[in-house]
Amino acid sequence: MTTLERPTPLPTMTDKIARIDAICDQARILPVITIAREADILPLADALAAGGIRTLEVTLRSEHGLKAIKVLREQRPQLCIGAGTVLDRAQFEAVEAAGAQFVVTPGVTREILQAGVESDIPLLPGISTPSEIMMGYALGYRRFKLFPAEISGGIAAIKAYAGPFADVRFCPTGGVRPDNLLSYMGLPNVMCVGGTWMLDSGWIKNGDWAAVEKCSAEAMALLEG
Repeated sequence: MTTLERPTPLPTMTDKIARIDAICDQARILPVITIAREADILPLADALAAGGIRTLEVTLRSEHGLKAIKVLREQRPQLCIGAGTVLDRAQFEAVEAAGAQFVVTPGVTREILQAGVESDIPLLPGISTPSEIMMGYALGYRRFKLFPAEISGGIAAIKAYAGPFADVRFCPTGGVRPDNLLSYMGLPNVMCVGGTWMLDSGWIKNGDWAAVEKCSAEAMALLEG
C-alpha cells in the first residue's frame, strides 16, 4: 500500500476531547431539541441562534431528528449541530452520515462507547454513576453528560466527582433551569449545561419564535453577568 492509499487515521481521544471542549466552552448552553414538525426545523434553529444559542443538540426522540440534522447542516452551516438521544451503534452511524458534528447519549453501553472511539466525531456519553464514568474513563473519555442531573445528585454530585475524577468535566442536563444555571456553571468541572426551558412546547406549537429568541437571549445574558 502506498502512502496515498493509506486510510486517514482516526482522531485520537485527546483530539476528540479537545473538540468537545471547544464545542461546549463556546456553547455554554446546549438546548436539547426534539422536532415535532418538519416545518419547525429552520425557524426554531433561527430563533435560538438569534438569541445567541448557536450550538444545538437535535435528538432522535422523534421521526424528524435525522432529517433535522441533515437540513441544518446543509442550510445553516454557521451553526454547530450535534445529535442527541443516540442509543446504539446503528443510530450513531446514522447521525454521523447525516452530518452531526458531535454525538450525545443519555447513558452508556460498551457498544456505544466503542463506537465513539472508532468514529471521526466526538462523543459526549451520558452517565449518572461513578461506575459509568470509570467505564468511559478506561477507554479514554474525560468529558461526560450528567443525566438526569438533578435526580443524580446535581451540584453536590459534580463537586464530589472532582475528587476522584480530577481531569473530568461535565455537561449537566436534566433539571437545569434559569434559577440554578449560574450555580452549575460556577463549578470548575462544568463546561456547559443542557436544557429545554427555552423550548416551551406552547411557543413552538404556536410558532412563537420571538418568545424562543427572548428566552434564549435572557439565558445567555445570565452567563454574561
